[in-house]
Amino acid sequence: MSRRVLEVQDEKHRIQIVFDRKQSAATCSLPAWQEETPVGLKKCFDQLDQLVGLTQVKAFVKEIYAWLEIGKRRQAAGLSSEQQVLHMVFTGNPGTGKTTVARIMSGLFREMGMLSKGHLVEVERADLVGEYIGHTAQKTREHVNKALGGILFIDEAYSLARGGEKDFGKEAIDTLVKAMEDHKNDFILILAGYSWEMSNFLSSNPGLPSRFPVQLEFSDFPIQQLLEIAECMTNERQYRLSVAAKEKLRSHVQREMERLDRPFGNARYIRNSIEQAVRQHAVRLLQMPYANRNDLMTLRSDDFQLDEVEKKTPIHSWYN
Repeated sequence: MSRRVLEVQDEKHRIQIVFDRKQSAATCSLPAWQEETPVGLKKCFDQLDQLVGLTQVKAFVKEIYAWLEIGKRRQAAGLSSEQQVLHMVFTGNPGTGKTTVARIMSGLFREMGMLSKGHLVEVERADLVGEYIGHTAQKTREHVNKALGGILFIDEAYSLARGGEKDFGKEAIDTLVKAMEDHKNDFILILAGYSWEMSNFLSSNPGLPSRFPVQLEFSDFPIQQLLEIAECMTNERQYRLSVAAKEKLRSHVQREMERLDRPFGNARYIRNSIEQAVRQHAVRLLQMPYANRNDLMTLRSDDFQLDEVEKKTPIHSWYN
């Protein structure tokens, strides 16, 4: 079974949830229930397990599964079983897997019975904020209604609070807060963005932090994991990297990671680099009268025109 490419450094991964005690990956592995897991739920867990790393996220999801399952057993035994609100905040730089994890969670929570549909609605400021008074509330309610039964994922959510008191973004926030009360068991709201921006955003409204009991921090990938991502991306496309190409990519990515003038794109940057190299590879081979199988598969160092990646390649990736 192939493994999808996504890793997060565990030592910097922070999870804040209602459960007080911290558990290691070993204590959360729950091997006993895996054999009895329904097919649909097992498929979702397999999808999660195929992601490389993410130990804390996997442990968190299995805690939620355990909590829901025990809640059902408590109800069957005539005991009280409290409801848990699972609105979340995902923080981290671009390309660290926030959207990917949200998509997987939507399916998992559907199979767990927490969400009736389990779909993901992805929006940003432009989708929520209108042009006149009342327009923003209408647009925001429309997207909330689309997300009922699933997850509403707002990327760069901090931008809703950037314009000050007179900005319509505040109206979107107020509408979302009301929707969280009116439909608290009908959908899950996930706010995503840069760590320090989201921290400022949550502190701008005293009532916001308590409404998001789950906070997941997605750390930047270390260089070795980024190179593993590059290998997997090329393999998935039935290409391979030459030794020189690997070394060129390593040196370039290391320099990009050390830049201070902008955040590094992590797996998204790697994807853009690979896609650019594939195009250059095609241009190079078109000039060869006879290209064998090895030629058709091998990305060489000169296929990686890495200084042009950010200029020419638009950012489109499931590593959001």
